[in-house]
Amino acid sequence: MNSKIAKVFENCKREKRAALITYTVAGDNTKNNSLKILNAISKNADILELGFPHNTPIADGGQIQGSSHRALKNGIKLKDVFQIVKKFKDSNPDKPLILMGYFNLIYQSGENNFLKNCKDAGVDGLIIVDLPYPENKNFARKCKKNSIYFIQLVSPTTSKDRMKSIIRDSHGMIYYISMLSTTGGKLKVSPKKILQNYNKIKRLNLNKNIVIGFGITDKTIAALKKADGLVVGSQLCKAITNSLKKRLNTAKVLNKMVYKLKKKIL
Repeated sequence: MNSKIAKVFENCKREKRAALITYTVAGDNTKNNSLKILNAISKNADILELGFPHNTPIADGGQIQGSSHRALKNGIKLKDVFQIVKKFKDSNPDKPLILMGYFNLIYQSGENNFLKNCKDAGVDGLIIVDLPYPENKNFARKCKKNSIYFIQLVSPTTSKDRMKSIIRDSHGMIYYISMLSTTGGKLKVSPKKILQNYNKIKRLNLNKNIVIGFGITDKTIAALKKADGLVVGSQLCKAITNSLKKRLNTAKVLNKMVYKLKKKIL
């Protein structure tokens, strides 16, 4: 599959560094602000993850829940998420964007209709938190037909045999959940131990790109920079919350934060 996501990892490997992947929630706190944030952070982020807001985000901690609540309170709908993506991709066609969320919104929309909207908007990849392997195989095949990466999740409790199957059927990018927690939790495992677990997974297939998420902040990111990619989300959502409280320019605040994160992994 010829993908902008794959090209980013190729470029980062040539530069001998991890890819920086950011996560924000679509529509936080408004559609316009969300788009401004994406445009600002895209200068230093290699891949952008955009969450579609959900009223019961079971994998997400308080910071991301707060972002989703603000977006939903302002009336954000799935159609608005696609509008944000489309506007962003119109001005940033080569910057990979991954939508992340939960399956019931896809189910309500209809899988084929949802994927058509993704393709029309320019979505490059999907992470569906509550659609595990092997139940996701049919949907993953549909994603591939639409040239959209379906990104599989693995965790510290995933068995080796199951891991092999997931990696074999993945589209080239795997998301390693670093610890048993919701997003934004304090890192419960040392970066050294996380990298040890990560390397065991990586050795199963050196051709697949594996990124680490959960517990990645400005304090932990440098210690994990040997990974293919690192995902920072809750810290950005927290920064949005604080900037709104202080009536600061949210896009400028996040642009500065992402710039500093990038410097720590170069």
